[in-house]
Parts: sequence; structure tokens; C-alpha cells
Amino acid sequence: MNPFRYKNGVLHAEEVSLESIAEEFGTPCYVYSKAALVSAFRAYSNAFSSRDHLVCYAVKANSNIAILNLFAKMGSGFDIVSLGELERVLMAGGNPSKIVFSGVGKREDEMKAALLAGIFCFNVESEAELERLNNIAKSMGEKARISFRVNPNVDAKTHPYISTGLRQNKFGIPYDDALRLYVRANAMENLKIAGIDCHIGSQLTEILPFVAALEKILLLVDEIEREGIRLSHIDVGGGLGIRYSEENPPEVSDYAQALLEKLEGRPHKLIFEPGRFLVGNAGLLLTRIEYLKHGEEKNFAIVDCAMNDLMRPALYDAYHEIVQVRQVAIEGETYEIVGPVCETGDFLGHGRNLAAKEGDLIATRSAGAYGMSMSSNYNSRPRACEILVDGSLSHVIRERETTGQLMAQEKLPGVEP
Repeated sequence: MNPFRYKNGVLHAEEVSLESIAEEFGTPCYVYSKAALVSAFRAYSNAFSSRDHLVCYAVKANSNIAILNLFAKMGSGFDIVSLGELERVLMAGGNPSKIVFSGVGKREDEMKAALLAGIFCFNVESEAELERLNNIAKSMGEKARISFRVNPNVDAKTHPYISTGLRQNKFGIPYDDALRLYVRANAMENLKIAGIDCHIGSQLTEILPFVAALEKILLLVDEIEREGIRLSHIDVGGGLGIRYSEENPPEVSDYAQALLEKLEGRPHKLIFEPGRFLVGNAGLLLTRIEYLKHGEEKNFAIVDCAMNDLMRPALYDAYHEIVQVRQVAIEGETYEIVGPVCETGDFLGHGRNLAAKEGDLIATRSAGAYGMSMSSNYNSRPRACEILVDGSLSHVIRERETTGQLMAQEKLPGVEP
């Protein structure tokens, strides 16, 4: 669904005008649609309703506790990669028995906290991690449920920074080492093998890489189970893409059908780790034009948000559609849409057509995933506020930071020059 539509020439989030949100809460701010979040989660879960399954939302995509709470109320599990994400999920009311812990660098304190919380499973990504987890579980008198994240060496055909399933990537264990490591883990007293995990990348717009990876994983499942090791679940990760511009990602129903055909006759519970698909198009970044600057070669629309607010364009050269909040009938000009941060890479979009003036509002679409969660305080810029729209109501789900908060934990040691 598209929760952001024009009504009487003004862009709205559900029933709320973005102009009224800017007037009440200021800019820049992230605006999310509850209806879009609910719709995306239900579409994903319903697509696999014929099988025992668990959707584990990838918290890194957007970790606001209000959004986590909404997903928890719908029965979601959670895919976490840090102690902070574990604590967020628990604070938001998430069920620890529906948490999978991924990531290549789990610390000892993170493992202990996850074991105490009673999480569903650790996705183990190296032999060294396997040894550490077994030792920690033994010291605590616990038995850690594990799966191995197996790297199938399948090209996800996505941006190299978010491709995770090739031999040269840091993620997962090599496919050819997996059987040996499953046999070794099975002999460790404080580990319980629960399943197998695979995640090949993010923002995938074709079904074929998912199918190719699953086919390789299923061959491995058969080898593992011939060794007498019973797997209770298969975690196929996430990565299903969304439309930012010209992409044509598959419908989740088509994605589900392709995977379910390969899994027919197998008893394993299915686990998924979607992030971007659930939140990406449920949010936008609302900002105001401070200056219009006409240069010798290019025109610049300088806005009040920056690369610290939305890192994806600078990091990936990612494209986001940028639109004016109020529609106008006059012909526009071509602008570089840039922020005030002292970096040439501080931009939201290149070569965009605007018929705007200073003070006008613009919206950067598809900013619900990896927007606020990747934001920073570079240039000592306080982070934006976040607003959740529910019909005709607007809720502040994160207050705008202040410069005082940025400096509150810094100390003057009294050292003289």
C-alpha cells in the first residue's frame, strides 16, 4: 500500500497533512505510517500461512521501540545483531523465545545476556564463535540453541556493500566446512543444534538468487540429517527488495510460492528475517528548503537535513524519490538537493526537478529502513524526531535531540595546556 498520497494538492501521511506535521513538530523529521507497517507484516506472514513459520523482523532496519512494539503485538519475532538490539526488543515487549541472534562479532557479555533472556537461537558465524558460545553456556549451566549461518556462495545481484552470501564476504561459515562443523557442534555438551540459517544479501529484486541459495542449503540439510543430526528449522534470511525508483521487486506471494515449492514435503519450521520489506516504504524524511543557490554549473537546494540524518545516498549512492509536499503548476528547475554538512558527499539527490522556493517542504520517500537507524551526530547535529501516524492521529515516538543532550556525557578533565 502507499500511505503517502496527495489530497487537495498537499502530501499526506494517511489522513494527516505533512504541512501540519512540520508545523507542529518541526523539520527534519521521520514520518511513518502505522497502516503501512501493519500491511507489510501481514502480507509477508500471510504469504507463508500454509507452513509453520516465524517472521523475525531485522531490527537493524529501524529499531524504534514503538515500531518494535507494533510488530511484537502482531506476533513477530526479531533478528538482532547486538546487545542494544536485544534490550530494545525486550523493552518493546518482544518475546525472547522468538529472537534469533545473528552477527559475526558477538561479545561474551552479549552471549550471556541472550542466554539469560532465553532467546530462540544463535546464528553462529564462525568456528571460533562456536567454541566461545559452548564455553560460556557451560559456565552458566545453560544449553545454547544454535544454527549455523551457512554461506552458499550465491550472487545476490545487489549492491556490493549489502551482498553477504559470497566467498569474499565476512558473513557465515563456508559451505564446504558446514557438515564438519555441524558434526563437531553435535558433540559439544552445552549446545543444541536447532536449525540452519542462510542470508545472501539485501534489496534483492529477483527470485532466482533466493531459490539458488535454498537449493544449496537443502542439499546440505540432507547431508546433515544423514549424520543423524535433526534440524527443526530452516532460516532463509531476508533481503526481499522494495521499489525506490525503477526497481521491480517480486510480490511477496510469488517469492513465497517459489520457496514453498522447493520445501514441499519437508517438516522444518521456516524462519524469515525481513527488514527493509517491512519498514522501507512505510516511512519518509520530511525536510525544509533553507536556501536556493544558483551556481555556475549546477543549482543547489540546500535543506535542513543532511547525510547524518539519511546516510544511504552518501554511503551507497542510493536513490530515493524526492517530492514537493505542496504540488505546484509552474515549471521547475534542476537542482542538486544537498544538506549543510561540510562534505561534498552530503546530498539527498542529484539532478532533481523542483519548482520550489526557500521555506518549501520536500519529502524523501522510502526512508523507513536504514534511515534513522543509521543516523549520527556528525557536525554536532542533533538527530531528527520520529512521528508515527495512525489514521488522523500523529504520535511522537522519538523526541528531537538537543545539543545539550549531545554533550551531556562529555567531561572536562581539568587538564591545563
